[in-house]
Amino acid sequence: MASFSQVISGTLGDDYDALVSDLGARHKSKYALRKLMAAGPACTPALRRGLGHENEQVRVGCCKVLDHYMDDAAIPELKANLEHPKPEVRAWAIHALACDRCKEGACRPGEDEIIPLAIAMLERDTDQHVRQMAVGMLGPSVHRNPLVLPAIEHCARHDEHPAVRKIARWYLPGGPRYEKLLPP
Repeated sequence: MASFSQVISGTLGDDYDALVSDLGARHKSKYALRKLMAAGPACTPALRRGLGHENEQVRVGCCKVLDHYMDDAAIPELKANLEHPKPEVRAWAIHALACDRCKEGACRPGEDEIIPLAIAMLERDTDQHVRQMAVGMLGPSVHRNPLVLPAIEHCARHDEHPAVRKIARWYLPGGPRYEKLLPP
């Protein structure tokens, strides 16, 4: 049993699996997320286990931490979550895989592996928010990868949701993010 001083000081040890489970409890999730973020790469084995949890909020929380502290070993579990029935899980899984800006660790999955996944999500996912996340993750690669611009152009013309089309237009020639991302 943890002493009161351990609870107050946050030195409860390495029970990362319990913290991962707490991501699914509304009254514990913020604390658990902060503790897991503070633990960094030390908690990635528990996060990988959490990516298979029955509670989708646990999976989302695990994706959020792995977004910052990516672990090569977690890539298969993150990819598997791209097929999850809940859109929020799919959106955070693609974000964790594709967002380079958030990464604090050394592991960044290669664009050649991730861009086709993000394009597939953009073209086929039924949820507007997942497609918004996918186009936002693809956009920064518009000048680096020849697959990205055609996918974004298609999305800007044909996506069924106006918000997704709007975000896609940001990354097209003449769009504000396209121009900002131009190489020097």
